[in-house]
This record gives sequence, structure tokens and C-alpha cells, in this order.
Amino acid sequence: MISIQVNSDGSIIEAELSGEVTSADYSSKLVPAIETALADNDAVRLLVIVTPEFKGYDLGAAWSDTKLGLSHWRGFDRLAVVADQGWVQTSVRLAAPILPCPVHIFSLEELEEARRWIRESLGAIHVRDLGGPCVQVSLMGKVDSAEYAQAQTDLDALLHEREGFRLLIDLREFDGWQGLTAMASHFRLAAGHIGMLDRAAIVGDKAWQKMAQRMASHVLGTRTQYFPSDEYENAKSWLASG
Repeated sequence: MISIQVNSDGSIIEAELSGEVTSADYSSKLVPAIETALADNDAVRLLVIVTPEFKGYDLGAAWSDTKLGLSHWRGFDRLAVVADQGWVQTSVRLAAPILPCPVHIFSLEELEEARRWIRESLGAIHVRDLGGPCVQVSLMGKVDSAEYAQAQTDLDALLHEREGFRLLIDLREFDGWQGLTAMASHFRLAAGHIGMLDRAAIVGDKAWQKMAQRMASHVLGTRTQYFPSDEYENAKSWLASG
């Protein structure tokens, strides 16, 4: 069976699995909870608690699980699985790389830690005015799609009534995106401001970031330059010069 609990704004769902889970459990409990949550939220976070009494799925439930994932592929922002069974943990680890959201596995004694992880933001985006035409966008930690909504608001407010700007992208503390949805949000944010961008500097230490600068110079159609982390001040000077 499946027991469901939903937080006050509907964005976090806890599903506790026990005994044998059937297709009826999905159709009467889990699917309605997720669809109701998605009616009011762009994405939901799902915490699955697998009790020691869990015996597995019947065939109908296994198919329902597959259909649920496919029909709401982009509807999940984060997934936590709390389980002590080795076969459950292994199954989740095998599926995690192809899922469009971050996935974390916890033991049952780590349940409260799992609840904190499912609630908290693992990353942040900070937008600040560097003076003149220059703006800095700093990505920190593992950024999720919700952070981009606020970044969009902050950047639009900063660029209001400006005809153009120069952008410093600070990746010194950036650990990546929380799934494909967050990555897509990143490119949507960039695409919405390409016409205003005069030049861009990227500061970081990872090889892929230097490669991203080269690609960005072609995609953005403007001057871009990569700087290692210890040349942060040089990046600001380059951005402001000329």
C-alpha cells in the first residue's frame, strides 16, 4: 500500500510504501496527489519512504510506476528515496543517471536528513550590479530550476531601462545543475538577454567552463573571455575596459 502526505503548498509529497504496492495504490493515491500538486506548482519534490514491511510491486504497479515517470517526466524537481533494502537502493542508483532531477538515497535512520534535503535549496544564484554597464551573476552549489525564476526577476530589474550590459559569470563555487530542468532554465535565462549583451567574462576553474566560454562566443555572437578563479579581479577589469 501507499500512504501519502503533502506539505502545505503542495510542492513536497511524501509517499510511504509498505506491504505489496498495487496498480490501484498508484491510481487512487499517488497519481492524484502528484497531478494536484502540479496543477499549482511547476514541479514537485517527492520523498519515497520504503518501510521494512515493503514486499515489492505487483506487475500492474510496476507498469503504473513506468507510466507515472514518463507522463510527468519534467514534473519532478527532486527525488529522495529512504530505504534499507539493498535491492531498492541498487535499483534507484541504476535509474538515477537518466532521471531529469537530482536523486539522493538515504537509510531509514536518516529520514529527517532526507526531509531536510528535500526541503532545502542546494544552490543559489546571486545577481549584483558592478557599476557602469557591468553585471555579475554568481552560480553557487547545485542550482535548481526554482533559483532561475528569482534570478530572472532580479536580472530584469537590474537591466530595466538599460540599452545594453556586460556580464560577469562567476562559476568559482558552482557545482552543476540539479537535473535537466535546471539546465534548460539556465539556457532560457541566457537566451532572453542575448540581444542586450555587449561582452561576457566567465570565471572558474573547471575544464568544461573554459570550453563553455568558447561555445558561448559563437552562440552569443559577442566577445567572451575565460579567466581562472585567481584572476577574478582581472575579469572585472577586462569587462569594464574599452
